[in-house]
Amino acid sequence: MKTTKMLTRDSADQTWYVVDAEGKVLGRMATKIADVLRGKHKPTFTPNSDMGDFVIVVNADKVKLTGKKMTGKVYYSHSAYMGGLKSTTPEKVLGSAHPERIVEWAVRGMLPKTRLGDRLFTKLKVYVGPEHPHKAQQPKVLAVNE
Repeated sequence: MKTTKMLTRDSADQTWYVVDAEGKVLGRMATKIADVLRGKHKPTFTPNSDMGDFVIVVNADKVKLTGKKMTGKVYYSHSAYMGGLKSTTPEKVLGSAHPERIVEWAVRGMLPKTRLGDRLFTKLKVYVGPEHPHKAQQPKVLAVNE
């Protein structure tokens, strides 16, 4: 009788990847990053375990949006108080002090809305410029097509 081997987070071999977001389409890039964070690119993928890898995104402020999404797409947040609805566009976010949030929001929306998704999201590191402090992890370049 054969049994299915269920892997755990402890048995996962996690590697580090770096993605240069300059000129890349946001949605396509975020899809690939979410798959790597989740571990779907590995043959040992287990849906209920953190089997994914770490991803570093550099040049997050130079990401590209297609069509009229730069002004037409709207991000909403609510403070749970009456009249507490706030809205912003990608154009405003990229011009603000934290342009890396647009990549974080795109990837976070593609991860599970559970405690597992929260854990996976902590393995995403997003930086505005071309430099990052994770040189010691020797990240590999992740190929993201446009």
